[in-house]
Amino acid sequence: MSATKQIRIALIGYQFMGKAHSNAYRQLTKFFPEIGIEPVLQVLCGRTEDKVKAAAVKFGFAEYETDWRKVIARDDIDLVDIVTPGDSHVEIAIEAAKAGKMVFCEKPLASTVAKAGAMQDAVAENNVPNAVCFNYRGVPAVALAKKMIENGDLGRIYHWRSVYLQDWIVDPNFPIVWRLQGDIAGSGAHGDLIAHSIDMARYLMGEITEVSGMMDTFVKQRPILAEIDDRLGGKASDQMGEVTVDDSSIFLARFESGAVGTFEATRMAAGRKNHNKFEINGSKGSIVFNMERMNELEYYNHEDPDDRKGFRVIQTTDGSHPYTGNYWPAGHIIGYEHTFINLIRDMLVAFTEGKEFHPNFADGLACQKVLDAVVTSSETRSWQKI
Repeated sequence: MSATKQIRIALIGYQFMGKAHSNAYRQLTKFFPEIGIEPVLQVLCGRTEDKVKAAAVKFGFAEYETDWRKVIARDDIDLVDIVTPGDSHVEIAIEAAKAGKMVFCEKPLASTVAKAGAMQDAVAENNVPNAVCFNYRGVPAVALAKKMIENGDLGRIYHWRSVYLQDWIVDPNFPIVWRLQGDIAGSGAHGDLIAHSIDMARYLMGEITEVSGMMDTFVKQRPILAEIDDRLGGKASDQMGEVTVDDSSIFLARFESGAVGTFEATRMAAGRKNHNKFEINGSKGSIVFNMERMNELEYYNHEDPDDRKGFRVIQTTDGSHPYTGNYWPAGHIIGYEHTFINLIRDMLVAFTEGKEFHPNFADGLACQKVLDAVVTSSETRSWQKI
């Protein structure tokens, strides 16, 4: 038996995504011991000492630090994982690449094409493994959808149709967390949610070539944040401030393949918690996925006999389905946290074997090109080529 390879992790950031990434590293060897890779939680980094110290203990890190530059300069770090707000991704990722570290970054990669391009240039010039956390590629049902499309089960693809709906800011008294600040987040539902839909579409359908979109902000003033929490929210103060991101993003798209698509995302859809759903229609059939029922894939086979046609629900929990053989018996479902475990599993295997991994910074840049084109389209009320 070959020796287990250790990969020493520095995690920059410790809120919602810090919790998700930390848990995935801790669980990896429990469910995928055969890959022979052990993530070592070396150091957790954050700006507020008492909070990052407490988070380091909670998440299982050996040490904590408040200066990310010191972390990157250390010799005992192999991989830098960036889960900070979007405005800091560029500088941290570029410095990590220059230091020769593997780089793993939350989505969206950056707030503009120019910044995402600089990040892609840095990892390419320094020849370091890199990845973007589009974690929904780690859903077994999505991986099955990819397999079915590649097998030709849907025939020629005609349509992509996606919505990503949440409701956590419906209350106008919800405070201005960093995701509602344009100078930090870059955009609102557009970069936070529809970036996932764009990556899914590129992963399953191919490149997007042209878009026409519109973006709107419905609640333009909210209370200023008094204290943040690790569940997307926080406590509101008595002062009001300006919301500088979109609440809604909708666009039409054309694909290189000739297929057409619609995309919609909002965090103002009352009753929708994490309604990340897509439908793909082809000449032989259709598939439907909804993250709120993530263990299921709906499939319609147009070639079934007329008296038996209809959408069937595939429970993607059998050991023959992607990833699921490493978890529970059939019918014993997995959840949101496992999407990160699965993605990180694939990432670390690729990194250690010297293979190119996807989604990487090139994928993040491609996504950003679509995001930026939709912004321009909304401002100019015109179609934009990617």
